[in-house]
Amino acid sequence: MKADEKQITRLLKTARGQLDGILKMVEEDRYCVDISNQILATEAILKKANKEILRAHMKCCVKEALQTGQEDKKIDELIDIIDKLK
Repeated sequence: MKADEKQITRLLKTARGQLDGILKMVEEDRYCVDISNQILATEAILKKANKEILRAHMKCCVKEALQTGQEDKKIDELIDIIDKLK
């Protein structure tokens, strides 16, 4: 992985902490909208981590593939990821 490992680790640990909090909220039968808001906040952190990983991939791996004539595989990988984002 070419992304900033410390940043990605921090984001993922934050998301994990939020998930633990959401589970506790469910167990405590907290208000549905509050739980939903926390889920949305966790999704935003995961999206940010994914965006940074993909950014680093494009700046390094895809760039390298373009320079070596291997771009088709990397482009297909990115298209597969984009399809999953829908």
